[in-house]
Amino acid sequence: MLHGDMGAGKYRMNDINTWMPSLGAYRETHSCSSLHDWQARRANVRYRDNGCTVRFAYTLNNTAVATPRLLAALVENCQTSEAEVEVPAVLRPYLGGRELL
Repeated sequence: MLHGDMGAGKYRMNDINTWMPSLGAYRETHSCSSLHDWQARRANVRYRDNGCTVRFAYTLNNTAVATPRLLAALVENCQTSEAEVEVPAVLRPYLGGRELL
């Protein structure tokens, strides 16, 4: 990651990339940024510590799950020659045990 990729206020940013065979490259599917108290100051998000001092909270900003990006990666990486998608074993319990889509 280049530091030039970070937006205003970000102290640290971690990207998670997924292989996209059609592009022949990895592409970002998730990200997590630490903003320390920058975002909280703008939103006036405060708390009182044990000594009753008012402080601004530290915040995180996360993509969590960029569903379209993950679906594209799933289709590209798990598509069969019959144009079906083999569901990875770890996801099958969430789809009622289905092996193919």
